[in-house]
Amino acid sequence: MNEDPGQQQEAREPSEEELRAAFEEQMRRITVQDVLLQTVVTLVNLAGRRLTVEEEKDLEQARLGIEAVRALLPLCPQDQVAPVKDALSQLQMLFAREAQGGGPAPPDEQAEGPDQPKEDDPERAKARSKIWTPPGT
Repeated sequence: MNEDPGQQQEAREPSEEELRAAFEEQMRRITVQDVLLQTVVTLVNLAGRRLTVEEEKDLEQARLGIEAVRALLPLCPQDQVAPVKDALSQLQMLFAREAQGGGPAPPDEQAEGPDQPKEDDPERAKARSKIWTPPGT
């Protein structure tokens, strides 16, 4: 039962030198912006889990993740952050609901009554732009 030399090549572990060469090649190609964007996406996913997975719920970890994303987002490639901004907005709203005891989702915009300010009300627009206020501010 002689093994094919090609099979032997596949089965062996790469040498330290080969691993180092592969690592160096990766380091040549990757950019800081790539790492920043990947870090931000990881933080969004982690914060989302800390808000939605019952066994992993941790509001403090979620808050820290949200704040970290907000701090790093301006450093990311701006042509690639639109989906992250959308996810961040959703996280912030979910965090606010969870921090208030997990109440029901806000009503539909269509459900505004006569006592409610209209969507184009300047005060409401100003309030909506400040949806997330970090603690201590």
